[in-house]
Amino acid sequence: MNGRDVFEYALLRVVPRVERGECINAGVLVYCRAKSFVTALTHLDEGRLLALDPEADVAGVRAALGAVEGVCAGGAAAGQASGDDAGRRFRWLIAPRSTVVQPGPVHTGLTADPAAEAERLLDLLVR
Repeated sequence: MNGRDVFEYALLRVVPRVERGECINAGVLVYCRAKSFVTALTHLDEGRLLALDPEADVAGVRAALGAVEGVCAGGAAAGQASGDDAGRRFRWLIAPRSTVVQPGPVHTGLTADPAAEAERLLDLLVR
């Protein structure tokens, strides 16, 4: 191959009012097994969030997004997941568990640099 590895990614969506079904993209999870790499990059557009729900819990959403970043980073911030490999942390994060911050479907691609791919996807799909 040409030095590119398979990677997987999923968007992190914020759904402030589940009954309405409206959402905004607020982050991206990227996993590359070949490089034992997992990361979450987030960007919350407060104006868009408050346009969907003027009473949205912005601090709570930020905390939830920060927790996802912490699990990807590993260490103490990951809690129980700190001992898990990158793939297990990614699989744990893409499993639905919150009604407000939700992972989207998983997509795949090829990349030589998963960290740069995460930045590119954040710019393209979130910002």
